[in-house]
Amino acid sequence: MFSTTGAFSGFSVDDIDAARTFYGETLGLDVTTNDMGFLELTLGSGAMVLIYSKPDHTPASYTILNFPADDVEAAVDDLNARGVTTKIYPDEQMPSDSKGIMRGNGPDIAWFLDPAGNVLSVLSSR
Repeated sequence: MFSTTGAFSGFSVDDIDAARTFYGETLGLDVTTNDMGFLELTLGSGAMVLIYSKPDHTPASYTILNFPADDVEAAVDDLNARGVTTKIYPDEQMPSDSKGIMRGNGPDIAWFLDPAGNVLSVLSSR
């Protein structure tokens, strides 16, 4: 029988160096490189996420990582100051304000992309 102890998630990118810079420097996450050359993100909860390079990478069309925030607007302002665009969907697809925050349809949420085009979000933890 398998165990859930130590379970982790993973996703692909097309440029491991760009991912290391984005997740480590731009987002300020704990990023290490394992002996296979894959990136390992250690999240605040202690969970680990594996990022691996894939030559025929296709960006995930769904949200691969969600970052809870007490204040989504402040989190979006911080991301924007770091050069991250948070208005990635047209209003016809996901109605949002000028910062890309969708409000009043579940928790406040804003989506953004990593350099490989994978979708991430910051959403209200309240």
